[in-house]
Amino acid sequence: MTAPLGLAALTVLDTPPLQHVDLAERHGFDTIGLRLLPAAPGTTAYPLHEDPAALDELVRRLADSPIEVFDLEIIRIGEEFDVSSCRPLLEAGARLGARAVLVGGDDPDRARLTDSYARLAHVCADYDIVASLEFMPWTAVPDAAAAIEIVGKADGPARSILVDALHVGRSATTLDDLAAIPAEWLHYAQMCDGSVPVPRGDAELIRHAREERLVPGTGGIDLPGIWSVLPEGLPVSIELPNEPLRRAHGTGTWLDRLVTATREVLVQAERR
Repeated sequence: MTAPLGLAALTVLDTPPLQHVDLAERHGFDTIGLRLLPAAPGTTAYPLHEDPAALDELVRRLADSPIEVFDLEIIRIGEEFDVSSCRPLLEAGARLGARAVLVGGDDPDRARLTDSYARLAHVCADYDIVASLEFMPWTAVPDAAAAIEIVGKADGPARSILVDALHVGRSATTLDDLAAIPAEWLHYAQMCDGSVPVPRGDAELIRHAREERLVPGTGGIDLPGIWSVLPEGLPVSIELPNEPLRRAHGTGTWLDRLVTATREVLVQAERR
């Protein structure tokens, strides 16, 4: 089964949504991801939920395109999380036909984080959008086991875990941990490779995640192994920010290379 490919927000974060659709059309993608809320204060985002005219324009553009919006970014669950504040983003997502919203866990109180996630998943279900909790080694959800514990205490159809290959390779997560995630909790996964040895310290882990991901097959992460235990045909989002390499190749050639390399990994995984 051929997995749909998505062009993640972070791969071309300097590209506004309308042009993001153009790139996806030209370079063999099926879906796109959009960042409506910043990952960190002061970083790039396109708050369509606060701009009705821009949202309407994108809805019209998508109506004439084979490209679909798959995921939105990013809802961060911190100590003061207010689930009602997420509704404008989710309403915009529903208009765009989004199927998932990426969720980061920042609250160090595991019980409160678990409760906040459960409430978010309940609200997301109202919009037919899943709340894809991403484990990242520098957050309060550092690995797949933690994500399983948190998501397992929620209920309803919006429960979801997001597997990012970089975070698998740089956390305590094993292939057995990934295999333990119920298939119905998996809605997409993010593809990239990463350098070896693994960077030390949270600051370097974050910098590599946001700036120095590698083309699939050129780093040290067991990508075929990861995809061999994920459900067949699971949608893949290519999340691969690396501006020096993108500039060296040119955006079009760069995206073509990412698509080709990702397809090669998926073929290798099928042979496992």
